Amino acid sequence: MVNPVQINGIRIGRPEPFVLISGPCVVEGAQTTFDIAFAIKQITDRLEIPFIFKASYDKANRTSIHSFRGPGIKQGLEVLSHIRKELNVPIISDVHQVSEVDMAGQILDIIQIPAFLCRQTDLLVAVAKTGIPVNVKKGQFLAPWDMKNVVEKISSAGNTKIMITERGVSFGYNNLVSDFRSIKIMQETGYPVIFDATHSVQLPGGAGSSSAGQREFAPVLARAAIAAGADGIFIETHKDPDKALSDGPNSIKLEDLENLLIQLKAIEKALQ
Repeated sequence: MVNPVQINGIRIGRPEPFVLISGPCVVEGAQTTFDIAFAIKQITDRLEIPFIFKASYDKANRTSIHSFRGPGIKQGLEVLSHIRKELNVPIISDVHQVSEVDMAGQILDIIQIPAFLCRQTDLLVAVAKTGIPVNVKKGQFLAPWDMKNVVEKISSAGNTKIMITERGVSFGYNNLVSDFRSIKIMQETGYPVIFDATHSVQLPGGAGSSSAGQREFAPVLARAAIAAGADGIFIETHKDPDKALSDGPNSIKLEDLENLLIQLKAIEKALQ
């Protein structure tokens, strides 16, 4: 049984309704990021879906040295803080090193550990010690049952406000596949499991100097994840994904988000 995690009045974990974590991959600019957050908030308010806004202030694991990484921690957190205040939504972003944790912890409602760093003990423990809810993305290289060791590192520091995110597993080169058994397996740790529908259709490094993606399959995987009992859905979205500065190929169009969420709610209701 999953013990729900509470974040600013939002309870995450079945039998609570699924939560949506959504936004652009990276903070591209204050106005663009705010506009996307505002649009998602309007949609989720209409559909009565709990919403947490996500954008990264820094993407430290880009394929190329020339790729856009974001505005950095200070400016990025200012943008996120403004969105949190103006729209009254919780915010989540990634930390990549221990030196970022204190500053990020003063602003964020949830600190996210990127998939590539999910076994970095010092980073996990430092984040745990903030007492802030933690979302750990399962590494593409890990089996779902290996995540019990990851959550143990966090809980050993006294923090049990933990979520785990499934985002696909490496399948040969430049490809990911999703095993929906992992949702139930990871829920057996006692923590809510989020399914990342857009990173799961990423083709890492598939464009040579950047990652490619197959965004047309993200709705398929999102529907399957809700049917499999996921506690939440992670969806990166953008007004014009083809012009997004990060992860555009696997981000869905903002204009398509509402219809997908309507479908997810219908699937959830059918399972009740």
